[in-house]
This record gives sequence, structure tokens and C-alpha cells, in this order.
Amino acid sequence: MEFRIRETSTNKSGHNLKCSCFFCILSETVPSVRRTRIAKYFKKMPLRNNQEHVLVLSGIWKIAMTKPNDPEFPSLGIFTCMAKLISKGVTDRSWLLRHQNIYIPYYAAHIIGSYTMTKPKFAKKAVKSSVIKPLLELLRGKISWVEQRVAIRAMGHLASHNASFEAIKAYEVEIIEAATKISSTCLDKVYDDFVGLKKAERLKYHRNLLTRGFGGFELENRKAEEWASQLQCWSLFLLHCFARRERSLGLICKKRFLKDLCGMWGGLSNPSSPSGIGLLKTLCHTQMGRESIANLQEVVESLCHVSRSSDERQHMAIESLMQLLIDPVTRYKVIDIAAPALADLVELRDIKGKYKVGKKIMQVLLHDYHKIKVGELNLSSERSRRRLEELWDMKERLKREKLMSVQEIREKEALSCILKQEGSERFFGGEIEKAVVKYSEALDLCPLKLRKERIVLHGNRAQCYLLLKDAEGAISDATRALCLSGVAHPHSKSLWRRSQAYDMKGLSKESLMDCLTFMNSKGFKMPYYATRFFNRQMNCTWLFASAQSKWYSKHQEMKEFTANLGQKSRRKLKGEYYFSF
Repeated sequence: MEFRIRETSTNKSGHNLKCSCFFCILSETVPSVRRTRIAKYFKKMPLRNNQEHVLVLSGIWKIAMTKPNDPEFPSLGIFTCMAKLISKGVTDRSWLLRHQNIYIPYYAAHIIGSYTMTKPKFAKKAVKSSVIKPLLELLRGKISWVEQRVAIRAMGHLASHNASFEAIKAYEVEIIEAATKISSTCLDKVYDDFVGLKKAERLKYHRNLLTRGFGGFELENRKAEEWASQLQCWSLFLLHCFARRERSLGLICKKRFLKDLCGMWGGLSNPSSPSGIGLLKTLCHTQMGRESIANLQEVVESLCHVSRSSDERQHMAIESLMQLLIDPVTRYKVIDIAAPALADLVELRDIKGKYKVGKKIMQVLLHDYHKIKVGELNLSSERSRRRLEELWDMKERLKREKLMSVQEIREKEALSCILKQEGSERFFGGEIEKAVVKYSEALDLCPLKLRKERIVLHGNRAQCYLLLKDAEGAISDATRALCLSGVAHPHSKSLWRRSQAYDMKGLSKESLMDCLTFMNSKGFKMPYYATRFFNRQMNCTWLFASAQSKWYSKHQEMKEFTANLGQKSRRKLKGEYYFSF
């Protein structure tokens, strides 16, 4: 794009007197003159119909991204200017479609979000400059999903600061309803409006914004996946800002939405985002949130799966389950589901900077075990009761082993080794069930402090369970082996076995996370079978997999409907229509 700049005159000092070009103003060397001219430019910018606007905004956007804490532009009226430009784009369609004005609302919302990211005083100034209503218009989808993405980012930053949250509160219901809708439907929306379209059908300005004018079809698809993930995750962050202040929990804690949260994981393009699990964790720190989640078995089970996986959010899932178990109101609603999963983690030493995680889990699980032991409290699940009994025995066994002599420990180790060899003989002889029995006996004898030996025993038994098609048993033993090996150097065979077990249960995301960690194991050469398995899980967990499936189903129904209409029309023309049954 070319812009014609008028010839300018200068005063004796060499200062530009007439040029209104924004970039010429930025080159002004006298600070007071520069500030006055920038403020004047921001004031007049929404009133002008100038092709220079897009170039100016893209320049301001770069400055805002690289120097978000620079107070110059926020103090000179940039927020009022951006708010007016967004409002103009939303209300004046003819102006929006003129020249390259279609880019203006996107850049304006992005600039607001960048300057309000970390500075509360900038956020306070922004809400005083009336940016909320224009951003809300973009949240409603008045232009497209691309503008929604930057609007929800800006709204999330405003809601994160106490200084600006009071102003956001006035639109609380509308914002929460919009954010929940966007987070639930944005992947379908992006697929239908961009990813699922042919190159010629895609909006040109979307393509330009995604790739900055460089790259082809594949790059557009990758960036669209990344942006769709951000749109969903930023929507969840906005809801988190309300949930952590215990605002509008009734709107957030709807059954359908809580179930949807389990599938909102951000994809591989956004692995560090708290995503749906992060919001569930926030809700578990509130009474209404805990009670709502405890009543949904599907959500509790999802938390259990993530707590025993290589997902970056594992610690969030563990914390959520712990909060549900600590609360006496929700404890007995979830203990039958949560106890078996958490019991596998009692030897987890540290995760994400949190130490002695396993000991804390054991304390919470065994908090009222004495009531179960004497019959005052009954659990509906026999599996949960048995796992708590095993934990209690482990606790007592640890005390006994501390009092044993070195000779006694060595004898137990030797007997355990013999039983392990017998188990391996049964395994290679095809007697898998008998091998499980021998490995279990070896584990009962093996001293608890012999971590390496127990890793092998749990790993071997997990392999047996895999062959017996017992996915839950394989996950349990593989998880115990991984807890013993530690997060820094995970037992690679157990990762692979757990990945296969999750695949058996149809849990592609958890399987993929373990498969990725297995592939990243230090010094591990990637075998062909693992590559094929990884590719299959990648296809199953593709961010748009569900949206693509819905799209094909919808078009298949339309095709069948059209074919039926055509057939009826042909029959009618032949005179057969009224005689068919």
C-alpha cells in the first residue's frame, strides 16, 4: 500500500510544521511538541477517512506488543481513539468495507489488550475511556471470529485487574454468557468459517492477518488452529477471572458447560494454557463449584484420567480432586471414583514445584479410614475400599520396615527376586494370569525403599494386564512405576504401556500425552511402531476433529435430503408419485 505524503515545511529549528503523517510525528525530537501532536492525532483519527489508518495501527500494534508498559500512548488518549474506531467499524458497514478499513477493529482491539496486559493503571484508564462496550460488540460476533479473539483477550486483561474489574462487573451476565458460548462453539465456528473452506473461499483479510501476507495454505491452517485454541483458552481465562472472585458461579456451573470443559485442553499448539482443567481447579476452590462438579461423574472421571497422565495440567487435576475430598460435603460423593486414581499417586514425590505431593494425597485419602475399618462408614465401591486398605497396609508396613534389621531386609529382597523370576518364567511361558500372581507376591515382599526393583515389578505387571486387556490395571501399575521413577527421569516402558492402556479405553488425549513423553525420553530412538501409534493419536486429538466430524455429518444429511427430493421429483414426473407407499 502506498501513501502520498504532502510536501512539508519546517521552522528554523528543522521541526515539521504541516505534515500530519503519524510516523513523521514520532520522529519529532522535542518531547512537549511530540506529545501534543500525538494526542491531537489520536483525537482526530476516528473522524478522518484516511487510507493511512491501517498502516498507522499496524505500527502502533508493533509498539504495543514490544513495549506494553510504555506509558506514552496510554496517557495521550489511545484508548478513546481505539474504542471509537471499533464502534465505527461495528456500526458503519460501508466505512468498514472501504479501502482496508476491515483490518482496523482487529488492530484496535489488539492494541487495547496489549497495553492492559500487565499494568493496572492502564487498565483503569482504558475502562474510563469507554472501551468495554465496543469490545462487547466484537464479543457478540458482530464482525467475525478473528475480532472475537482479540476482543476476548483484551476483556480478559481488563477483568484480571482489580482496578478495572468493577467496571467489567456492570456487564457481568452478558460477558459470562458470551464467554461460555464462545469457548463451547469457537472450534466449530473457526472450522466452518475458515479451516473447512477451500483457499478461494476464505476471506482474504483473514488469510493476511493469520500469515502476515507470507505462507501458503498449510501455514494458514496451522495458524488458524493456534488462534482457535487461543480464542477458547482466553475465553476460559475470562471466566476464571469471575470464578476466582466467586462471581456468577450459577452461570458458569451449568451441567452441560462443566462437561464440555473436560474436552477443552488447548491442543498441542497451546500446551501451557490452564484450559478447561484450570477453570475446574478454580471452581473446586469454591463451595458451589465443588458441589456442582461432585454431582457430575463424567467430570470427576475426567479429572482422574488427567491426574494419572503426562499432561502439563496433571497437578491441577490432582489439586481439584484433593479439594473435593477435603470438603466433607463432597467427599463421599466422589471418593468411590477418586480414591483408586489418587491411590496410585501416593509415592509421587514432587510435581510442578510442589513437594511431598504423595504424602499429602495419602493423608487426605486415609483421613477417616478408621471409620471404614470399624464399619461406621461403608463405601459403595469394593475397589475403592480395597485400595484404601492397601494404602493403610503400606503405611503400617513402612513403620515395620524401619524397625527391621539389614539382614531381614536382604532376606525379603532375595525372596522377592525369586518370585519375580518365577513370574517372568510364567510370562514367557504364556501363563499371563499366573505371572500376575507371582509379580503381586513379589511386590508384597519387596521392601518399599527398593524403588528400582519395584519399578520393574509394577512395569512387568502392567504389561501382563495389557495382554489380559485389563486397561485399568495397566494404567494403575504403570502410574505407580512412573511415580517411583520420578518426573525428571520417567520409566519409558511404563509410559508406553500406559499410553497403550489409555488407547484401549478410547482416551486419545491421555494416550497422546504419554506417547509424546515416551518419544521425548532422553536418548531414546523413535521406533517405527511408536511413530504409527503417535500419528493415529494425533489425528484423533486434532483440535478440529469433532468440528470436522460434525461438518461431514451435516453435509451428508444435506446430500441425502437433496437426493431424496430429486428422486421424488423424478417419480412425480413419471406419474408414480401418488401410487408409491
